[in-house]
Amino acid sequence: MIQSMTGFGKHVVQLPSKKITIELKSLNSKSLDINARLPQFYREKELELRKMIASALVRGKVDFGLYVEITGEETTAEVNKGVVKNYMDQLASIAQGDDIKLLELALRMPDTLKTDKDDIDEEEYKAIKGAMEEALSRIVEFRNEEGKVLEEDFLDRLANLNRLLEAVKEMDPERLGTVRDRLEKAVADLKVELDANRFEQELIYYLEKYDITEEKVRLANHLKYFETTLNSKESNGKKLGFISQEIGREINTIGSKANYAPMQQLVVQMKDELEKIKEQMLNVL
Repeated sequence: MIQSMTGFGKHVVQLPSKKITIELKSLNSKSLDINARLPQFYREKELELRKMIASALVRGKVDFGLYVEITGEETTAEVNKGVVKNYMDQLASIAQGDDIKLLELALRMPDTLKTDKDDIDEEEYKAIKGAMEEALSRIVEFRNEEGKVLEEDFLDRLANLNRLLEAVKEMDPERLGTVRDRLEKAVADLKVELDANRFEQELIYYLEKYDITEEKVRLANHLKYFETTLNSKESNGKKLGFISQEIGREINTIGSKANYAPMQQLVVQMKDELEKIKEQMLNVL
């Protein structure tokens, strides 16, 4: 089963004096790229939280945010007024809004609280890890659902490619007969006497250059391999991408050897289906 790299996960945990929100968003990327935003006080745990994300999501461009909202009395922390005011000024220069709304937005930004604590409370961090696990579970579920949609699209495209390949196979004898007739007519138009046996040998040699038997077999195998990989337990977008390249190589070779307009039209349709697969492949984990 394939998994998309596009996803969203969020979880909120309510502590006695604060509300902590974990948000995760991911998009496609060739590798894992994590952009983390969290208050300065929690920076010491950033590496561990990054490892949790890397283990669960593997690949993609990930935006991770940890937001803290004070909901009760907490004598060990106070608002960093200078930082909050600076955030409000910056927000006001971007978009209009009343002071209350700007204050709400500013308080969600990093370093708006200063604290005398030296270490994060053990129970608080345990709750943060629990929230992270829940948010990761939700984003993975989101990715799986997106993966199902991609899989259905890929299967439709594969069915179309197999249908077009069958049409190519059925058309091939007609194509070779047409090419042969065309060559014989061209020679006849020259109005010169030729050795019949020698001409037949040359004709067979020429037609062999346009033979696509191997390409048809390899293309069928590649399409089957793509479907097998698609149905494997693990999502492997890179492997599917490599198979897509091989499919494209065989389609291109058939097109270059076709020398027959109706078959080249089928090849164009095959290329169109493959291009749509490649576009969607960018989102596969």
